Amino acid sequence: MRTALTIAGSDSSGGAGIQADIKTMMAHHVFGMSAITALTAQNTTGVIDIMEVTPKFLEEELQCIFTDIYPDAVKIGMVSSAELMEVIARNLKKYNAKKIVVDPVMVATSGAKLMEDTAIATLKRTLLPMADLLTPNIPEAEVLAEMEIFTEEDMIAAAQKISEAYGCAVLCKGGHQKNDANDLLYQNGTFRWFRGRRIENPNTHGTGCTLSSAIASNLAKGFSMEESVENAKNYISGALEAMLDLGKGSGPMDHAFRVEGVY
Repeated sequence: MRTALTIAGSDSSGGAGIQADIKTMMAHHVFGMSAITALTAQNTTGVIDIMEVTPKFLEEELQCIFTDIYPDAVKIGMVSSAELMEVIARNLKKYNAKKIVVDPVMVATSGAKLMEDTAIATLKRTLLPMADLLTPNIPEAEVLAEMEIFTEEDMIAAAQKISEAYGCAVLCKGGHQKNDANDLLYQNGTFRWFRGRRIENPNTHGTGCTLSSAIASNLAKGFSMEESVENAKNYISGALEAMLDLGKGSGPMDHAFRVEGVY
């Protein structure tokens, strides 16, 4: 069995964060492990509180994982402090981590900043140059490319700038509010559009976490970058089409829609 590690925050309601990541990895028959960066008290209506782990504890989590069950791929999600980013970067280098997918959780799709400027600067200096793939949404791509994005041509230009700046592939995610995301993969000077189909489901909590984890799972299994993105988008579509409806707000997807067996 292939293995994958998620380095991210915990979502107590189970729809996003490491819970979504591990469910996604299991659905891909990949053994999922986690290094938790923060505990969150949240549900489908919003986040109530966040408690970060200490840098020392995060380092111990990473050391325990890499020295025992080595991950075939790594997904990095919410890391809000510069200190924790330094710890992650140091250990990924120390253990020569492979197939790193970074979901740069900096700006919400609403435009609200989720990370301080100093932490963004550290993210750019430490983790982004180590990535094999970055998966920014439009607001995050605007921050990384230092330009505004209005059109598909703008997405291509921004993805190219980000790819050249950090030496990695970039999946620029578009259209999240309507769930008909047309995502752009840019790598090695070429690009490919992945056209999403419109799915009328308002329950989209954790789609970003799930997509990046699905890509990491596919990379862990040996698929190419393009194949991994395509497979991951198909998985997201299936999880949305299952029409799970839980909670009073924007609920989670059905990560287990294709898990077979006795229920």
